Amino acid sequence: MRQHARCFDSPAVRSRGAILVGGFCMQLALGAVYGWSVFVNPLREHFGASRLEINLTFTITLMVLGIAAGVGGHLQHQFGPRAIAGVAGVLYGAGVFLSGLAPNLTALYLSQGVLGGIGLGLGYIVPLAVLIGWFPDKRGLITGFAVTGFGLGAVVTGPLATELIRTMGVQNTLM
Repeated sequence: MRQHARCFDSPAVRSRGAILVGGFCMQLALGAVYGWSVFVNPLREHFGASRLEINLTFTITLMVLGIAAGVGGHLQHQFGPRAIAGVAGVLYGAGVFLSGLAPNLTALYLSQGVLGGIGLGLGYIVPLAVLIGWFPDKRGLITGFAVTGFGLGAVVTGPLATELIRTMGVQNTLM
């Protein structure tokens, strides 16, 4: 077994199929960020802001995601994929949760944009690197599968968030 894949050498996870499903699910969860569009109008109303001001949050998130993904690759080699995945989940979750408490646009930019973006970037790289390590014979296919999971995140999140915003409000939905 490859050295970087040893962290998954447990009775619960011994097959490439389990790694594939786990990586896909992680990407699916992180891909929730692509459901951002359903939050735009409710957040515009909540903050009395323009579409541009609210969409700046998404721009910041993706910019930080890109930077954090580069750092995440290095950190994953140093601390292992489980540790980085855990930190990523906590940071992304905290960023989204805190954005529901944001009293102004600056707080929204810092929570969802910066903190959430760091979590996304750290988390995005983990399944890609791990899956490529477990499937060196199918690098292109497996990368495409993982990225598909990320893209499908909005398919799951969009309708769910729309209904939650309608029934609970935008801030409670984020929290």
